Amino acid sequence: MMALDPSNHTVPELESALAEIDDATALAEMLEAEKDGKNRTTAIAAIEARMEAVGGAEDEAEAQDEPEGAKERPEAKRAIDVIELAEDLPDELEHPTVDKKHVRALVGGTYRDMWVYCETQAGELIDVSKEMLGKARELIDEYNDDYDADERVVGVVIGDNASDLADDVIAYGADVAIYHEDDRLERFQHKPYTEIVSDMSRGDADWRDYDKPRYFLFPATNNGRDLSAMVQAELDSGLASDCSDLYITDELISNPVKTGEPGVKVEFERVLHMKRPDFSGFEYSTILCLDNPTREFHPQGASVIPGSFPVPEADEDRVGLIVDHSLELPDEWFKVHVTEFNQLDEGVDLTGREVIVAVGRGIGKDPTKGIELALDLVKQFDDADLGLSRGVVTASYKVGGHVEQYVAEERQLGETGQVVAPPLYIAAGISGAIQHKVGVDQSDTIIAINTDSDARIRDFSDYFIEGDLFEVLPQLTEALESGELNLKALADGRGDAQ
Repeated sequence: MMALDPSNHTVPELESALAEIDDATALAEMLEAEKDGKNRTTAIAAIEARMEAVGGAEDEAEAQDEPEGAKERPEAKRAIDVIELAEDLPDELEHPTVDKKHVRALVGGTYRDMWVYCETQAGELIDVSKEMLGKARELIDEYNDDYDADERVVGVVIGDNASDLADDVIAYGADVAIYHEDDRLERFQHKPYTEIVSDMSRGDADWRDYDKPRYFLFPATNNGRDLSAMVQAELDSGLASDCSDLYITDELISNPVKTGEPGVKVEFERVLHMKRPDFSGFEYSTILCLDNPTREFHPQGASVIPGSFPVPEADEDRVGLIVDHSLELPDEWFKVHVTEFNQLDEGVDLTGREVIVAVGRGIGKDPTKGIELALDLVKQFDDADLGLSRGVVTASYKVGGHVEQYVAEERQLGETGQVVAPPLYIAAGISGAIQHKVGVDQSDTIIAINTDSDARIRDFSDYFIEGDLFEVLPQLTEALESGELNLKALADGRGDAQ
């Protein structure tokens, strides 16, 4: 009697059932039944892959009777089914994802927990690391309630003083802080950092009982963008980059690439929804990392734009598990050595300002004059500075030498620039594309000046002034000088614009 009738199962159900069938004859009967019945390409591929795996096991048993010198197959090291392996596997293969040219896909893995890579600078956690820990704590708490689960937030920290930061990782929301400390890790380097995080994620450990993380968050910083892409590639999964919002829920999917057959809807559980501004600059896209019928994608990975979430208060009384990660780091992983360096100027940091006056492409008819007018307004406040939209930076406007320093890329606000949240944000001649919005929409009060009454920035502004910035900015400056307009009171929430 046939082990099971494939026509009674969806491809994902069939794939799950196949992992328990080791009888080659039963598998052959199922293959013929599928071909005579629904004849689904993905179902046939799944059965044939299982037959190959079972056949490989039988070949290994038969090889014990082969004459001396016959080729030996390496023993599998983990309880995960490998769908397709090259004939020649290296003896040093310790995990199916170590050398991806030998591994096509994995099924049947166990995944748990939300991991957060905590980037450091000058021996301290940077703000986005704290933001991600706080968001991860919120997500996992809701997740555990929704799914009656008991999963954790795992913070990862690497560096020459990583052990000193483990307690901070716990204080900002992690249940587990896993660190790797080595004097050679003082500065970020691609090879050792990638190898360490990958080994933490898939290596054997007595503090966990799963194969890889369920979710993994990285900061969308220069180093974080590099590391996230490399680690996710090493772990045979994907990455949604530059995300500004995250949530977890189930999702009903009808895409046959994901379900295994056309016209069938499958509910995927525990899906991390990763929202990011799309390339048009005007909408958000939500990225999902979903398994295929014969392929699992974990961790579901995202890099997070700094400033997307609030920095939580540290809870020094929180108790968590601290893990000292052990891995030998060969010298050849450290090909770059910094022998000397010069400290650059700190540049322009807009993140702590009380007031930011920003200009966009609206200054295009006279860029020099537009910058001058914005600076005149900036001078009316005790703690203010000038910001730019990406449009000004990419336009490369020619301006007078006396204002040239104010059109530098370091003043750019938005997804690819600085993320700010001042008490008062004044945007002059800025349309309000999504990339700009994600960088400024946490400001307490937003005043927008634009000639286009339908400009997108109007949708997220508290006050909108329809007019030419070349006329409105001087009026605002004059009103402030004369005391007729109290924008400081407006910024503090104590008054209204007059």
